[in-house]
Amino acid sequence: MLVVVGLDQDFNPRRIERYLVLIRASGADPVLVLTKADECEIVQDCIDLLLEVEESGVPIHAINAKDKASVAELAPYLGPGHTVVLVGSSGAGKSTLTNTLLGREKMKTNTVRSNDSRGRHTTTSRVLTPLPQGGCLIDTPGMREVKFSGDEDIVDAFEDIEALATGCRFRDCVHGNEPGCAVQAAIEEGTLDEARFMHFVKLRDELEAAAVTQAQRRAEEALLQKAAHKRNKDKLGRR
Repeated sequence: MLVVVGLDQDFNPRRIERYLVLIRASGADPVLVLTKADECEIVQDCIDLLLEVEESGVPIHAINAKDKASVAELAPYLGPGHTVVLVGSSGAGKSTLTNTLLGREKMKTNTVRSNDSRGRHTTTSRVLTPLPQGGCLIDTPGMREVKFSGDEDIVDAFEDIEALATGCRFRDCVHGNEPGCAVQAAIEEGTLDEARFMHFVKLRDELEAAAVTQAQRRAEEALLQKAAHKRNKDKLGRR
């Protein structure tokens, strides 16, 4: 799954982390594609902000989605037997990338708003397209919101924090004010970015809330099925 992020106002490391949690839960392999590299003067600085993402095993490619030679570095993901899905915000360059990979203008594209780099939803449906490289590509509409279902796990996306947590004094440490917290110690020492940790906590809390909601929904569905089964049984019994 290619996470397409523009190197303009679309660039947001925290949203990228959210994408990675969802993708890994699906079983797909995430690849981060940073588009509009030709328009950005601080490409390497942006990549440096994604050090933990790169260290977790996610390939990162900064490209010009309009340039065939630049896009060629994505070839290893596009060969026979491979299916890639493009996800990202509207205006990130998914349709432009699709057109360049195909070598023709198949997908409609549009400019982004100058004030916030947002797109205009030129892609409104999912499209499966065979690629000249031998694989298949699925372009998707831009995502405005990325929510969890409750089945995800944040461990793989935050391996650095999970590794630090093994050094905490207490096994059930939530990395708040507990004594002997290795995570808080790393923040104080400057070896762990506090903003990254705060986002980890936010996602952890969201996942826990989503899991509770999902459990309640499943319990309600089980009760409805049980009631329906009882009604059918009573109806057949009366016959």
